[in-house]
Amino acid sequence: MSNNRHPKGLYLLFVTEMAERFSYYGMRALFVLYLVAAFFTNERASEIYGSYTGLVYLTPLLGGYIADRYWGNRRSIIFGGLIMAVGQFLMFASACFVNKSISVEGGAIDPNVDNGISLFLMFTGLVCLILGNGFFKPNISTMVGDLYEKTDSRKDSAFTIFYMGINVGAFIAPLICGSLGEGNWTNPGNFKWGFFCAGVAMILSILVFWLFKDKYLKTPDGLQIGLPPAQSELRHAKDELAHQEAVAHHQDKEEVKNSPLRLWGCILGAALMFVLFSIGSESFDDYISAAIYSISLALPVFIITDRGLTKDEKSRIGVIYIIAVFVIFFWSAFEQAGSSLTLFADQHTDRTIGDWEMPTTWFQSINPIVVVCFAPIMAMLWQFLANKKIEPFSPAKQAIGLMLLALGYVVIAFGTHGLDANAKASMWWLFALYFIHTIGELSLSPIGLSMVNKLSPARLASLLMGVWFMSNAASNILAGKLATLLPGSNGETKAFLGFEITNLTEFFMLFAIMAGAASIILFALCPLLKKMMKGVQ
Repeated sequence: MSNNRHPKGLYLLFVTEMAERFSYYGMRALFVLYLVAAFFTNERASEIYGSYTGLVYLTPLLGGYIADRYWGNRRSIIFGGLIMAVGQFLMFASACFVNKSISVEGGAIDPNVDNGISLFLMFTGLVCLILGNGFFKPNISTMVGDLYEKTDSRKDSAFTIFYMGINVGAFIAPLICGSLGEGNWTNPGNFKWGFFCAGVAMILSILVFWLFKDKYLKTPDGLQIGLPPAQSELRHAKDELAHQEAVAHHQDKEEVKNSPLRLWGCILGAALMFVLFSIGSESFDDYISAAIYSISLALPVFIITDRGLTKDEKSRIGVIYIIAVFVIFFWSAFEQAGSSLTLFADQHTDRTIGDWEMPTTWFQSINPIVVVCFAPIMAMLWQFLANKKIEPFSPAKQAIGLMLLALGYVVIAFGTHGLDANAKASMWWLFALYFIHTIGELSLSPIGLSMVNKLSPARLASLLMGVWFMSNAASNILAGKLATLLPGSNGETKAFLGFEITNLTEFFMLFAIMAGAASIILFALCPLLKKMMKGVQ
């Protein structure tokens, strides 16, 4: 195999993830609009969106653990995909039964209107989507890294190409699902065809994976990847190598046993933190937030206290943890795309070009089309810099991503400056924000996936990928809370950490300051993180 050619298995995973992301982003493009049209106010819809996306990124912990211990990646991906397909069709059923007698724009529903069946079907569908994603997402990302040798310099570019597959699906989804399904306050039942289309895409994703997995998902040495641990020749080879390294350092891992008190101590700690985070909770969403924050703190402690870990392994895992904290700042601002920025596009943006009005959902295709166009360029850039031995190491790339995120919010804050409560901003400011944010995303997200794969011990690869996605869970919960600060047309003042937000400019500058400060701190930590990575780039 040429040093610069990627294995065919990468492109199978590319297509599988592309179809699954079509399903996810097709539903996401419609979700908040559907909630507002059929059930809730803007603020309540944003909170539910945050809880949903937070749980979507929390359940990979469960899926990663079961894959590592019992099922393997392949079986977990197929199971997760089928459960997600069921979830999408339940969303379709919800929109089929929704009452079309909505009285007031913004979700103020006539109290005599009964949408109980639709609401039940919707929440049941969300549970299936959350659970299925937990089995699908961490395992397909782990398999990308397993196609390569541990030290293969092509990994960053491979994850960037894989990331492009994600965004091909994410680009097409809002255009198709949005066009088929975008409803309004007088007829929210229109959303059903968008959800149905998302379900069909999920079925196609699993079908493609099942048909070609045995032929293409192999290591450079021809070993099948993604099998259950008991059957995996690759797993046995990695464990043997780890065992030999441990013996060389006089740390025979097979003789190391962890005390059961470690597990129960972490469970007790998580329970106590849940109680503390739950103080003052007023809704079910608050308890979901408390659970996610508690697990986000307890599980990393459980992993890092494993007595079987060598000193170098603990140091590398520490890098994953530190970067995960900064990822929270990135995604809590970036994920406004599905909530506050969607509502901003719908209610505060002039979307007309001549006599045509651009559908709100189409704005969510800007990000993925930029990824599709620029991901190959970024992959070639990292490969070029690597060949010249001047490639920035992973945390530095991620700090650049945070700075670009801040810049995007500065741009749209400028575009909304001086607008009164009833005026609408030009859509081109929103285009500019999404473009800048996407370049930042390409500097952070695929690089993070590659970094986790390179730094993780083999036996904890899927679980630590789950920990990485857990930071996204905390991010999305925070994103939902922050989205409720979006000013409405009534000019209501909203408070956050002692600051008052009275207009759109102040709202967007909040994210610019948050991301910019995180970027500066991460840049300052880069020399320390480089030492902690122990030679891994």
